Amino acid sequence: MNLILQGLTAERTTINSIAALAGATRIVPINATAFRCEGVTLTGDIKTAVDQACLAAQLDYAFVEAGLQLSDFRLLAMDMDSTLITIECIDEIADMQGLKPQVSAITEAAMRGEIEFNESLTRRVALLAGLDASALQRVFDERLQLSPGAENMLAAVKAAGLKTLLVSGGFTFFTDRIKQQLGLDYAHSNVLDIVDGKLTGRVIGGIVNADEKKLTVARICAELGTTPAAAIVMGDGANDLQMMGIGGMSVAFRAKPVVRAQADVALNFVGLDGVLNLFG
Repeated sequence: MNLILQGLTAERTTINSIAALAGATRIVPINATAFRCEGVTLTGDIKTAVDQACLAAQLDYAFVEAGLQLSDFRLLAMDMDSTLITIECIDEIADMQGLKPQVSAITEAAMRGEIEFNESLTRRVALLAGLDASALQRVFDERLQLSPGAENMLAAVKAAGLKTLLVSGGFTFFTDRIKQQLGLDYAHSNVLDIVDGKLTGRVIGGIVNADEKKLTVARICAELGTTPAAAIVMGDGANDLQMMGIGGMSVAFRAKPVVRAQADVALNFVGLDGVLNLFG
Protein backbone atom coordinates (compact mmCIF):
# COMPACT_ATOMS: atom_id res chain seq x y z
CA MET A 1 0.00 0.00 0.00
CA ASN A 2 0.91 3.66 -0.37
CA LEU A 3 0.08 6.31 2.19
CA ILE A 4 -0.64 9.70 0.63
CA LEU A 5 -0.10 12.69 2.93
CA GLN A 6 -1.10 16.19 1.85
CA GLY A 7 -2.09 19.53 3.28
CA LEU A 8 -2.25 23.23 2.59
CA THR A 9 1.25 23.22 4.06
CA ALA A 10 3.38 20.18 4.87
CA GLU A 11 6.55 20.25 6.98
CA ARG A 12 8.94 17.53 5.85
CA THR A 13 9.81 16.63 9.45
CA THR A 14 6.12 15.98 10.13
CA ILE A 15 5.80 13.93 6.94
CA ASN A 16 8.82 11.86 7.94
CA SER A 17 7.37 11.25 11.39
CA ILE A 18 3.98 10.07 10.10
CA ALA A 19 5.62 7.93 7.40
CA ALA A 20 7.62 6.24 10.14
CA LEU A 21 4.42 5.46 12.04
CA ALA A 22 3.19 3.61 8.95
CA GLY A 23 6.51 1.81 8.38
CA ALA A 24 7.05 3.39 4.96
CA THR A 25 10.10 2.21 3.04
CA ARG A 26 10.35 5.34 0.85
CA ILE A 27 8.92 8.87 0.70
CA VAL A 28 8.35 10.42 -2.73
CA PRO A 29 7.35 14.09 -3.07
CA ILE A 30 4.32 14.53 -5.35
CA ASN A 31 4.46 18.31 -5.10
CA ALA A 32 5.41 20.88 -2.48
CA THR A 33 2.63 19.88 -0.10
CA ALA A 34 1.87 16.24 -1.01
CA PHE A 35 3.94 13.10 -0.44
CA ARG A 36 3.61 9.42 -1.30
CA CYS A 37 4.86 7.10 1.42
CA GLU A 38 5.50 3.73 -0.20
CA GLY A 39 5.61 0.20 1.16
CA VAL A 40 3.27 0.69 4.10
CA THR A 41 1.16 -2.03 5.71
CA LEU A 42 -2.39 -1.07 6.67
CA THR A 43 -3.54 -2.27 10.08
CA GLY A 44 -6.10 -0.90 12.49
CA ASP A 45 -3.43 0.33 14.88
CA ILE A 46 -1.45 2.04 12.10
CA LYS A 47 -4.58 3.72 10.75
CA THR A 48 -5.50 5.03 14.21
CA ALA A 49 -1.99 6.38 14.79
CA VAL A 50 -1.85 8.04 11.36
CA ASP A 51 -5.33 9.48 11.79
CA GLN A 52 -4.45 11.11 15.10
CA ALA A 53 -1.12 12.46 13.86
CA CYS A 54 -2.63 13.87 10.65
CA LEU A 55 -5.47 15.56 12.50
CA ALA A 56 -2.98 17.23 14.82
CA ALA A 57 -0.86 18.36 11.84
CA GLN A 58 -3.88 19.39 9.71
CA LEU A 59 -2.94 16.93 6.99
CA ASP A 60 -5.18 14.72 4.88
CA TYR A 61 -4.18 11.09 4.41
CA ALA A 62 -5.27 8.11 2.35
CA PHE A 63 -4.14 4.51 2.13
CA VAL A 64 -4.32 3.45 -1.52
CA GLU A 65 -3.16 0.52 -3.60
CA ALA A 66 0.27 1.00 -5.13
CA GLY A 67 0.03 1.67 -8.85
CA LEU A 68 -3.58 2.82 -8.82
CA GLN A 69 -4.29 5.10 -11.80
CA LEU A 70 -7.06 7.64 -12.33
CA SER A 71 -7.70 5.98 -15.70
CA ASP A 72 -8.57 2.75 -13.83
CA PHE A 73 -11.94 4.41 -13.23
CA ARG A 74 -14.72 5.27 -15.68
CA LEU A 75 -16.95 7.71 -13.77
CA LEU A 76 -16.65 10.53 -11.27
CA ALA A 77 -19.94 11.01 -9.42
CA MET A 78 -20.28 14.12 -7.25
CA ASP A 79 -22.77 15.54 -4.83
CA MET A 80 -23.39 19.26 -5.47
CA ASP A 81 -24.13 21.25 -2.30
CA SER A 82 -21.10 21.61 -0.01
CA THR A 83 -19.15 19.22 -2.27
CA LEU A 84 -18.72 20.52 -5.81
CA ILE A 85 -19.91 23.94 -4.62
CA THR A 86 -19.33 25.71 -1.31
CA ILE A 87 -22.95 26.49 -0.40
CA GLU A 88 -26.19 24.71 0.40
CA CYS A 89 -28.42 26.23 -2.29
CA ILE A 90 -31.66 25.71 -0.40
CA ASP A 91 -30.26 27.58 2.62
CA GLU A 92 -29.29 30.53 0.44
CA ILE A 93 -32.71 30.53 -1.27
CA ALA A 94 -34.29 30.58 2.19
CA ASP A 95 -32.13 33.55 3.11
CA MET A 96 -33.99 35.52 0.43
CA GLN A 97 -37.17 34.78 2.43
CA GLY A 98 -35.58 35.59 5.80
CA LEU A 99 -35.79 31.92 6.77
CA LYS A 100 -32.18 30.77 6.56
CA PRO A 101 -31.80 29.80 10.26
CA GLN A 102 -34.88 27.57 10.19
CA VAL A 103 -33.97 25.90 6.89
CA SER A 104 -30.26 25.56 7.77
CA ALA A 105 -31.14 23.76 11.01
CA ILE A 106 -33.14 21.16 9.07
CA THR A 107 -30.36 20.87 6.47
CA GLU A 108 -27.72 20.22 9.13
CA ALA A 109 -29.85 17.62 10.91
CA ALA A 110 -30.47 15.80 7.62
CA MET A 111 -26.78 15.83 6.69
CA ARG A 112 -25.92 14.31 10.07
CA GLY A 113 -28.50 11.60 9.42
CA GLU A 114 -30.86 12.71 12.20
CA ILE A 115 -33.84 13.42 9.90
CA GLU A 116 -34.92 11.24 6.97
CA PHE A 117 -34.07 13.08 3.76
CA ASN A 118 -37.52 13.05 2.12
CA GLU A 119 -39.05 14.59 5.23
CA SER A 120 -36.29 17.18 5.53
CA LEU A 121 -36.56 18.26 1.89
CA THR A 122 -40.36 18.44 2.02
CA ARG A 123 -40.23 20.59 5.17
CA ARG A 124 -37.57 22.91 3.79
CA VAL A 125 -39.16 23.42 0.39
CA ALA A 126 -42.56 24.09 2.02
CA LEU A 127 -40.99 27.05 3.83
CA LEU A 128 -40.13 28.59 0.45
CA ALA A 129 -43.76 28.80 -0.72
CA GLY A 130 -44.53 32.19 -2.26
CA LEU A 131 -40.94 33.18 -2.90
CA ASP A 132 -40.32 34.86 -6.24
CA ALA A 133 -38.45 32.46 -8.55
CA SER A 134 -35.98 35.23 -9.40
CA ALA A 135 -34.34 34.40 -6.06
CA LEU A 136 -32.89 31.27 -7.67
CA GLN A 137 -30.98 33.31 -10.25
CA ARG A 138 -29.74 35.66 -7.53
CA VAL A 139 -28.34 32.73 -5.57
CA PHE A 140 -26.65 31.38 -8.69
CA ASP A 141 -25.19 34.76 -9.66
CA GLU A 142 -24.26 36.14 -6.26
CA ARG A 143 -23.52 33.23 -3.92
CA LEU A 144 -22.71 30.04 -5.79
CA GLN A 145 -18.98 29.28 -5.90
CA LEU A 146 -17.09 26.14 -6.84
CA SER A 147 -15.19 24.42 -4.07
CA PRO A 148 -11.41 24.90 -4.08
CA GLY A 149 -9.68 22.69 -6.63
CA ALA A 150 -12.88 21.81 -8.50
CA GLU A 151 -11.77 23.00 -11.93
CA ASN A 152 -8.31 21.39 -11.64
CA MET A 153 -9.90 18.11 -10.59
CA LEU A 154 -12.42 18.11 -13.43
CA ALA A 155 -9.81 18.96 -16.05
CA ALA A 156 -7.65 16.02 -14.97
CA VAL A 157 -10.60 13.65 -14.70
CA LYS A 158 -11.78 14.48 -18.21
CA ALA A 159 -8.25 14.17 -19.58
CA ALA A 160 -8.06 10.67 -18.09
CA GLY A 161 -11.23 9.71 -19.97
CA LEU A 162 -13.71 9.57 -17.09
CA LYS A 163 -17.34 10.65 -17.48
CA THR A 164 -18.77 13.06 -14.92
CA LEU A 165 -22.06 12.91 -13.03
CA LEU A 166 -23.54 15.57 -10.76
CA VAL A 167 -26.21 13.90 -8.61
CA SER A 168 -27.89 16.04 -6.00
CA GLY A 169 -30.71 16.31 -3.52
CA GLY A 170 -30.77 19.96 -4.62
CA PHE A 171 -32.47 21.44 -7.64
CA THR A 172 -32.26 21.26 -11.41
CA PHE A 173 -32.13 25.06 -11.62
CA PHE A 174 -28.58 24.82 -10.30
CA THR A 175 -27.41 21.39 -11.51
CA ASP A 176 -28.41 22.12 -15.12
CA ARG A 177 -26.50 25.40 -15.13
CA ILE A 178 -23.42 23.90 -13.50
CA LYS A 179 -23.53 20.94 -15.92
CA GLN A 180 -23.47 23.33 -18.86
CA GLN A 181 -20.89 25.68 -17.33
CA LEU A 182 -18.43 22.93 -16.46
CA GLY A 183 -19.12 20.59 -19.38
CA LEU A 184 -20.30 17.70 -17.22
CA ASP A 185 -21.78 14.60 -18.86
CA TYR A 186 -24.77 13.91 -16.59
CA ALA A 187 -26.82 15.68 -13.93
CA HIS A 188 -29.78 14.52 -11.84
CA SER A 189 -31.63 16.41 -9.09
CA ASN A 190 -35.03 17.63 -7.87
CA VAL A 191 -37.42 19.85 -9.84
CA LEU A 192 -38.90 22.81 -7.96
CA ASP A 193 -42.55 23.54 -8.72
CA ILE A 194 -42.93 27.12 -9.97
CA VAL A 195 -46.32 28.66 -10.85
CA ASP A 196 -46.77 32.24 -12.08
CA GLY A 197 -43.15 33.00 -11.28
CA LYS A 198 -43.35 31.90 -7.64
CA LEU A 199 -42.27 28.77 -5.76
CA THR A 200 -45.23 26.69 -4.63
CA GLY A 201 -43.37 24.99 -1.80
CA ARG A 202 -43.39 21.62 -3.57
CA VAL A 203 -41.12 19.55 -5.80
CA ILE A 204 -42.33 17.85 -8.98
CA GLY A 205 -41.96 14.09 -9.27
CA GLY A 206 -39.90 11.76 -7.12
CA ILE A 207 -37.36 13.08 -4.63
CA VAL A 208 -33.68 12.49 -5.32
CA ASN A 209 -32.83 10.91 -1.97
CA ALA A 210 -30.11 8.49 -0.89
CA ASP A 211 -31.74 5.55 -2.70
CA GLU A 212 -32.18 7.52 -5.91
CA LYS A 213 -28.59 8.77 -5.79
CA LYS A 214 -27.33 5.19 -5.51
CA LEU A 215 -29.61 4.02 -8.32
CA THR A 216 -28.43 6.89 -10.52
CA VAL A 217 -24.76 6.00 -10.07
CA ALA A 218 -25.54 2.36 -10.84
CA ARG A 219 -27.62 3.32 -13.88
CA ILE A 220 -24.96 5.58 -15.38
CA CYS A 221 -22.30 2.92 -14.81
CA ALA A 222 -24.50 0.39 -16.61
CA GLU A 223 -24.91 2.83 -19.51
CA LEU A 224 -21.11 3.06 -19.66
CA GLY A 225 -20.86 -0.72 -19.76
CA THR A 226 -19.22 -1.03 -16.38
CA THR A 227 -20.05 -1.50 -12.68
CA PRO A 228 -20.05 0.97 -9.77
CA ALA A 229 -16.66 -0.44 -8.80
CA ALA A 230 -15.33 1.76 -11.63
CA ALA A 231 -16.78 4.92 -10.04
CA ILE A 232 -15.19 7.49 -7.76
CA VAL A 233 -18.05 8.87 -5.66
CA MET A 234 -17.75 12.11 -3.68
CA GLY A 235 -20.08 13.53 -1.04
CA ASP A 236 -20.35 15.18 2.34
CA GLY A 237 -23.65 14.23 3.99
CA ALA A 238 -25.58 11.18 5.17
CA ASN A 239 -27.67 11.34 1.99
CA ASP A 240 -24.52 10.46 0.03
CA LEU A 241 -23.56 7.33 1.95
CA GLN A 242 -25.47 4.82 -0.16
CA MET A 243 -23.99 5.96 -3.46
CA MET A 244 -20.55 6.24 -1.87
CA GLY A 245 -20.95 2.70 -0.55
CA ILE A 246 -21.27 1.15 -4.03
CA GLY A 247 -18.37 3.08 -5.57
CA GLY A 248 -14.92 1.72 -6.11
CA MET A 249 -13.52 4.70 -4.22
CA SER A 250 -15.56 6.89 -1.88
CA VAL A 251 -14.32 10.39 -1.08
CA ALA A 252 -15.71 12.44 1.81
CA PHE A 253 -15.09 16.13 1.16
CA ARG A 254 -15.18 18.36 4.26
CA ALA A 255 -17.86 15.99 5.38
CA LYS A 256 -19.92 15.22 8.46
CA PRO A 257 -18.29 12.76 10.91
CA VAL A 258 -20.69 9.94 9.98
CA VAL A 259 -19.56 10.25 6.35
CA ARG A 260 -15.84 10.60 7.07
CA ALA A 261 -15.98 7.45 9.18
CA GLN A 262 -17.34 5.33 6.32
CA ALA A 263 -15.44 6.78 3.35
CA ASP A 264 -12.30 5.34 1.81
CA VAL A 265 -10.76 8.82 1.66
CA ALA A 266 -11.52 11.99 3.62
CA LEU A 267 -10.35 15.38 2.37
CA ASN A 268 -10.73 17.77 5.29
CA PHE A 269 -8.09 20.39 4.50
CA VAL A 270 -7.05 20.30 0.83
CA GLY A 271 -9.25 21.11 -2.16
CA LEU A 272 -11.11 18.70 -4.41
CA ASP A 273 -8.01 18.35 -6.58
CA GLY A 274 -6.35 16.62 -3.65
CA VAL A 275 -7.99 13.46 -4.99
CA LEU A 276 -5.57 13.59 -7.94
CA ASN A 277 -2.59 12.98 -5.65
CA LEU A 278 -3.97 9.55 -4.76
CA PHE A 279 -3.10 8.18 -8.18
CA GLY A 280 0.14 7.39 -9.92
